[in-house]
Amino acid sequence: MNVPKYRIPEMIDLPDRQWPAKNVTRSPQWCSVDLRDGNQALPNPMDPDQKLEYFRLLCDIGFKQIEVGFPSASQDDFDFFRRLIEEGLVPDDVFIMGLTQCRPHLIGRTFEAFKGCRRGIVHAYIAPSDLHMKQVFGMDRPHLVDTAVAATKQIRELADRMPESDIRYEFSPEEFTDTDVDFSLELCTAVFEAWGKATPEKPLIMNLPATVERRPPNHYADMIECFCRRFPRRDSIVVSLHAHNDQGMGVASVELGLMAGADRVEGTLFGHGERTGNVDLVTCINNLYSRGIDTGMDFSNLADIAATVERLTGMPIYYRQPYAGEYAFTAFSGSHQDAINKGIHKLSEAPERFGMGWKVPYLHIDPADIGRRFERLIRINSQSGKGGIAWVLEQDFGIEIPKAMQPELGKHVQAYSESVGREISGQEVYEVFQNEFVAPQGPYELVGYWPRPDEKDPTFIHGEVKLSIDGEPKTVVADGNGPISAFVNAVKTVVGFDIAVDDYHEQAIGKGADAQALAYVPLKIAGNGVLFGVGADSNIDQAAVRAIVAGLNRIAKK
Repeated sequence: MNVPKYRIPEMIDLPDRQWPAKNVTRSPQWCSVDLRDGNQALPNPMDPDQKLEYFRLLCDIGFKQIEVGFPSASQDDFDFFRRLIEEGLVPDDVFIMGLTQCRPHLIGRTFEAFKGCRRGIVHAYIAPSDLHMKQVFGMDRPHLVDTAVAATKQIRELADRMPESDIRYEFSPEEFTDTDVDFSLELCTAVFEAWGKATPEKPLIMNLPATVERRPPNHYADMIECFCRRFPRRDSIVVSLHAHNDQGMGVASVELGLMAGADRVEGTLFGHGERTGNVDLVTCINNLYSRGIDTGMDFSNLADIAATVERLTGMPIYYRQPYAGEYAFTAFSGSHQDAINKGIHKLSEAPERFGMGWKVPYLHIDPADIGRRFERLIRINSQSGKGGIAWVLEQDFGIEIPKAMQPELGKHVQAYSESVGREISGQEVYEVFQNEFVAPQGPYELVGYWPRPDEKDPTFIHGEVKLSIDGEPKTVVADGNGPISAFVNAVKTVVGFDIAVDDYHEQAIGKGADAQALAYVPLKIAGNGVLFGVGADSNIDQAAVRAIVAGLNRIAKK
């Protein structure tokens, strides 16, 4: 059942559409509109010094086209233009762009702001949709075309008076997706002819905005393909996309628009802009980068970029924002954590198996490429699995938990997380490991162990063990075919039950004089299965016997 208040948008008449079979294989031109479209939508717009810091950030990232304001609409924007130009703050290879309506006095003021500019783009716009013409302008189609043509001729004339400057022209039929395609082509063709000097070397920019997202992305792509096919001098224009995110599909609209033939994308970092925002350039650019396309942009320190943008705009970045969000490369699910852990450890096999250097479950891009750190990949809560818990200990503390011990450790970490009712830190995971496996409370305390080789057979060991059991000192001796065997034989005489040691896992942590050995010892207890104890010492044999004592205390606790 349809809702009478709204209606389904009509399909675009393009039965032989080609874009669905296309693939984006090269980077478009990128234009940041953070300092205009983004800034105007901030609850507290940036002051001139903040805008300058933001401008420099955009230049450092690699943007070559930056819309820095609406100089005819705001004295602050006008003054910022003049500051950039007069103080020589614009890099030689960067075009600064200024927005203007198609009104003569506003165009004149805009060119006053551009005086002395090395490279500039004058961006004029007018809304040709029936909605705007009938309900905002009170204007018919011929009048609107005449207005846009007159504005274009004025911009051409003023640009010709600045031969020392490289002035380009961008025209936007605002609300392109709300406008009849035939009329958009008529209007843009008239503007192109009025400009008169567009060439493949110095093309006119035709910016085709989805100003308000009312259509699905495939409709936008149809309109872009239709425009590209039918525009009479396609080789002398740059077709530009400017998508907003009212229905949450801005990135999809841009990607499909590029498939349909567009050459350029306007947007903002993290999607700042009116209402639900502009398309997020961080997502668009890194999406292409993750597919092996050189975008010309540098997000290798994305965390710093995000922090700077948050500070300058006062707008927090959502914690699940693609690429930049705190949880963007985080896995809570145990199965996800385990898969990430295994995938990272088998990464060297990816080129041969998959023909690419990065192929890891649940991670479509290497977080290190954008300045993220692996130790933050996995977060621990009551839903976390054994693989993720082991990964945190390995990445944060260099502790390599044997696979056989991971389920037991996982149960204790999950129980702790449930008891506190929240996500727990890597340090808390480490403390659970220490308290449960390395130094559990119990009746047994190792005072000392002295293994001595037999005088005739050095592989045969005489062991002397000093223990404290419930505070009472005990000294026992026993023999064995190795230091651990002798220790176990001695301990069995005083603990009152039978134990055996399976093959145990050893690990060195650190190097040189500060190196420590970790021993992970599985204790078999008759009728009670297997429990692990962990010991640490500079000597591996002493680490192993400490692990056995830890295991005895865990048995007593159980």
